[in-house]
Amino acid sequence: MSTSPLPIRNAQLEDLADIVRIYNTTVAGRMVTADTEPVAIASREAWFHEHSPDFRPLWVMEDGDHICAWLSFQSFYGRPAYNATAEISIYVDEAYRGRGIGRYLIEKAIEASPELGIKSLLGFIFGHNEPSLQLFRKFGFENWAHLPGIAELDGIERDLIIVGKRVG
Repeated sequence: MSTSPLPIRNAQLEDLADIVRIYNTTVAGRMVTADTEPVAIASREAWFHEHSPDFRPLWVMEDGDHICAWLSFQSFYGRPAYNATAEISIYVDEAYRGRGIGRYLIEKAIEASPELGIKSLLGFIFGHNEPSLQLFRKFGFENWAHLPGIAELDGIERDLIIVGKRVG
């Protein structure tokens, strides 16, 4: 569907600073994350260690020696009965947005899901983040839940849409 000449690899701990840097660029826009202030690298170390290449990968995409995007698979609800379900999150460096990287990463996540034992992929997306909703819908994700007014950002209540797709 989409192509990218940029390589994807499993993240290493030394990549965490770049992962956090990219994540923090999205905080001010109030479109992507429910964090209202930038996060510290140390606060994301436990989250980093929840990932593993063969169960819940954390991938980075590189342009030379520069990390320009990342994708994480996160367990849903933390109970064994949900092991075949994972949430994916995608973050792209500001300088690389609009180049099809998000499409490419979703495509690769869908392709990798059977090998990871994943049968359902989820995306948790704010209702006002139409670009991300459209991106996931292009890959056949459907609205599986609508949580109205569940988040409050700068005094504005925001909906959370959970999109899902069966992949196995």
